[in-house]
Amino acid sequence: MLNRFTEPILVTRPLLPDLTKVNNQLEEVWQSHWITNNGPKSKELENSLKDYLEAENVSLFNNGTLALLLGLKALGIKGEVITTPFTFPATTEVLDWLGITPVFCDIDPDTLCIDANKIEGLITDKTTAILPVHVFGNFCDVITIQEIADKYKLKIIYDGAHVFGSKLNNKSISSYGDMTMFSFHATKLFNTIEGGAVVFKNDRLKEKLNQLKNFGLNQNGEVERSGLNAKLNEIQASVGLEVLNIVPEERVQRERVRLLYEENLKDIPGIRIITKNKGVESSYQYFTIEIEEESFGISRDKLFDKLKEFNIFTRKYFHPLCSSFRWYKHLESTHHLPVAEETVQKVLAMPYYGELSNDDVYKICEVIKYIHERSLT
Repeated sequence: MLNRFTEPILVTRPLLPDLTKVNNQLEEVWQSHWITNNGPKSKELENSLKDYLEAENVSLFNNGTLALLLGLKALGIKGEVITTPFTFPATTEVLDWLGITPVFCDIDPDTLCIDANKIEGLITDKTTAILPVHVFGNFCDVITIQEIADKYKLKIIYDGAHVFGSKLNNKSISSYGDMTMFSFHATKLFNTIEGGAVVFKNDRLKEKLNQLKNFGLNQNGEVERSGLNAKLNEIQASVGLEVLNIVPEERVQRERVRLLYEENLKDIPGIRIITKNKGVESSYQYFTIEIEEESFGISRDKLFDKLKEFNIFTRKYFHPLCSSFRWYKHLESTHHLPVAEETVQKVLAMPYYGELSNDDVYKICEVIKYIHERSLT
């Protein structure tokens, strides 16, 4: 019988910089008496992220949800938007707040991203945009999606919450589409405690986004349009500047953890490691597996519960599907999602962060193997 972990092993842990360095940043903020409203730290972080993400334009927000909502607003998106049901609720919730109807498209069984080959059949005269989601660090089929968008003159807004700093064939993932949203929530590879950003190509959107996130005020202090308060403050920006410095080492450590998981899980029947696309420089946001009940011996849900008995906390990500929310039941597109409906019953996000030791990863895998073997007796 394997012993349980003494301390809980959680699915993620926030990347925290040296507190002394954060305090040094905060001392500068205190001395300036400028703690919000596009101060020097926010401007510095915006410029640093512009370089890191190889983006033409960056606009910071106090969270990723408002970044996506106001990004869509700035682009004038309305009517119907084709998106995926296999995502965090925020992706579709912003559509609700803008009075936009989501049209759900099934997902690719390998990447778990939107199935680009099924998008075109969902386009109507009301469609104005495609909102794909890069899932667990896997990329959408950006080439096919762009071809479809060009053919029908649609905008593309990517939810890039899981692909911070990722590259496809040495090209920043944020260079695809019209706009990409990033989340800087504490659970993400890069965080500002709470926060987010949109990166975009159209320079003319910069001032519009600045107004939308600051009550609609223009540079003269006049209300030019209806806006919200969605600014990133100087405290968040200060934390983000220090976190950004340690992201490269965190990626190295997560690669170590990923390789250990792959090596120690590969021979356990019924486990499929969610594949990484070719030519991808990963964000290492999550390490996820699929559980095939018949060959593993028990369902994903039962494995989830049994792991908790060993003080190992995983996540049934994304469960449930957004298309299953009661306010979408009337939509025709919710009834044609066989791959997504099957996948959401199988996927399990494993504990994954740089501070996980080799011994911890070995033991987690041994526990999974033990549970599998016990299920056969």
